[in-house]
Amino acid sequence: MTRQEHLKFCKTCTNREMDMKVGLICKLTNKIADFEGECKDFSIDQKEVDKIDNEDVIEHNEVIGKISEEHLNKFRSEQNLKAGIFASVLVGVLAALAWAAITVVTQLQIGLVAIAIGAAVGLTMRFIGKGMDQVFGISGAIIALLSCILGNFLSILGFLANEYDYGYIETLLAFDYSLTFAVMQETASAMDLLFYAIAGYEGYKFSFRAFTEKDIHDLNHDKSI
Repeated sequence: MTRQEHLKFCKTCTNREMDMKVGLICKLTNKIADFEGECKDFSIDQKEVDKIDNEDVIEHNEVIGKISEEHLNKFRSEQNLKAGIFASVLVGVLAALAWAAITVVTQLQIGLVAIAIGAAVGLTMRFIGKGMDQVFGISGAIIALLSCILGNFLSILGFLANEYDYGYIETLLAFDYSLTFAVMQETASAMDLLFYAIAGYEGYKFSFRAFTEKDIHDLNHDKSI
């Protein structure tokens, strides 16, 4: 076992002691831990366990390095990419429609809504997909980005419908979609791109299964696997 694997136990053991030269040691042996698998002298310090953060979610790349291969494989067996993508696309489309409606009604393009879309898409991917692999984050980012672009495009159609006194569905069906890129390019701004980028990041960050430090601690002391 590595030093880091030993410390997962030592940090919450009543037999720990701090040595200014080497860090935590066992006060029973006056040495750093050298056990394999499980320490026979481990005695849990419940006060230290209660102090462990159970609110803030750990970054995904840190989680991968802190849990065992057995737990990682177990969580991977629970992943569902197809369901995660389906639910995230549905939420993304609904959020895009809502953003477009807000923009047309208020006559203001509120960029912060794009960030909310990214978070909504990512959280949907998290709860439905239960992802551990990078493909979940990448999918969340792409869906979030496309949802923002869709919302922006729909708001443009809404403005066109109002300007020419057309119905929204009529405008949606009559629009020449070969002009889509040109219209989006004409109306795009640097601020739009910034909010798109943030939304994509939010979609990526929130798409993974969430773990707190307390979750990691409990997993590392789980003897069922």
